[in-house]
Amino acid sequence: MRQQENISPENYAVDTDAPLTNFNHCHIGILHQMDRLSELPALLGPAMLAQKIATQAVDFFHRGMLAHHQEEERELFPAVQHSANIGEERLKVDQLIEHLVQEHRALEQLWEGLEPALKKVAKGQEAHLDTARLQTLVARYSAHAESEERVFLPLAEKILGRNSNHMAALGLSLHMRHAPRILSHI
Repeated sequence: MRQQENISPENYAVDTDAPLTNFNHCHIGILHQMDRLSELPALLGPAMLAQKIATQAVDFFHRGMLAHHQEEERELFPAVQHSANIGEERLKVDQLIEHLVQEHRALEQLWEGLEPALKKVAKGQEAHLDTARLQTLVARYSAHAESEERVFLPLAEKILGRNSNHMAALGLSLHMRHAPRILSHI
């Protein structure tokens, strides 16, 4: 890239006694813009990738993460609570579920603070993305998923596995929720 000192047109005054110098100065400004323009191809790839990631994230939140939370809260959690033995096991299940639901709401709240900026990024618009909030969401969701997989899901499998009908009912419920809708002929 060319030296940028004295390249900007603001750094010179029009010399009416030496008009050819003015053309030289115009070239300096034009060359400055050409240098900046030459940087554009290197920036397009990351910009397009940012748009793609933001678009996928916005779509995935509603179809993936939010739907997953709802499915757990409507299907899995009640099934485990219903099948848990009354007493210590049920108390543990209730405490875990309460904690997981609180985490769901906290994660969704973090997302809601990010979504408007991500929608702008997805459209290629200028946006202020709260990177600290984004990193918090990523870290907290990773911890949430790890905890759920390490603690709750093995317990759920143990509880539901005691009665094959309970596991089958959960499986059928999930299958029906995810089965493609087929319109019948009338």
